[in-house]
Amino acid sequence: LEGSNLYYCYCCVILVQFTAYSTSYPRKQTHYTMSANPSFGSDELGISKGTILGDHHMVEAFLGEGSFGVVTKCCDTKNNKTVAIKVNKSDPEILLQAKLEIFILEQLRRLDPDRCNIVEWNGYFLDGERICLNFELLDQSLSDYIGDRNNQGLPMREIRPILHQLANALFHLGSVGIVHADLKPVNIMVVNRSESQVRVKLIDFGIACNTSAVIPGDCVGTIGYCAPEIMLGTPYDEAIDMWSLGLVAVELATGVPLYPGEDDYDVLKFIIETQGQLPDHLLESGLYTDSYFIEDNHNKQLWTFKTQEQFQYETDYRSKETRSIKLKCLDDLEQLLKRITPSEVLKHPFFDPVPLHALSPQSDA
Repeated sequence: LEGSNLYYCYCCVILVQFTAYSTSYPRKQTHYTMSANPSFGSDELGISKGTILGDHHMVEAFLGEGSFGVVTKCCDTKNNKTVAIKVNKSDPEILLQAKLEIFILEQLRRLDPDRCNIVEWNGYFLDGERICLNFELLDQSLSDYIGDRNNQGLPMREIRPILHQLANALFHLGSVGIVHADLKPVNIMVVNRSESQVRVKLIDFGIACNTSAVIPGDCVGTIGYCAPEIMLGTPYDEAIDMWSLGLVAVELATGVPLYPGEDDYDVLKFIIETQGQLPDHLLESGLYTDSYFIEDNHNKQLWTFKTQEQFQYETDYRSKETRSIKLKCLDDLEQLLKRITPSEVLKHPFFDPVPLHALSPQSDA
């Protein structure tokens, strides 16, 4: 193996370490995340190009949208600085979510945003009844960055620093006891595409929380990126972010998501096919385990994953095959089946200095 194929296999090894299993009916998804390709109607919130938000932030463009509201590019007319403003709708539930995000962002202020690879937050202001969050303006989402390469995956010389920086961000989040809970390419921003070495920052702390405030069964994360603990409704901690980072690693290498799916059932099916049966101790503690598994005390395997026909009969949902790639080699790497920490990632041999010939154009082909 050589070039991108070698890198692809190395990412599979790392994926196992990131995504090893950690110690009602399907949950509803209620995420407030930014779209990679906004189609926001400027009149939906009464905001258009030229609108003044608060006292001195003039809207220049729309950057993204979500159920929370919209993200705009604005010029601060006081200092002529360009920033990104997240405008939250005045809906009571979204206002509460915005206040919780501010609570998390206040805690992150003790961290250096550049050294920790976390978006810089400049505070908040009110626009009528809407809460507006002021962030540094970054260049492009990692999702779009991958898309610009026709979803063929990135070369090793780019992916290595990206993963290192994301592990660094998670390490620092863990140092202040915060779980991001929605790590995915659209929530990772490239700082400046024109720089010789790609720099990234983690954004969107809309559903982040303190590890001490985690509530099992809470709907967090995004289908296809969230860990089994979330889908099953078991207790969780910052290890769920490592699961997501492992999936991001494979997506960077291949250009496509490893576990796409429209429902948690699909994703669990993909995980089991790739990484094997989930451990009994995890299934026994899940609030939603009965939604996807059948318990049988008479078999050696206590829990059996429901067939597509059984799940459809109970929920009227027809499972779909949505994967572009299928990995079946992870089971052979039993010695690595441990979800490692961000600090262990930063020390991983994958990030050791690379010989110059390994970074040649031929090795990236």
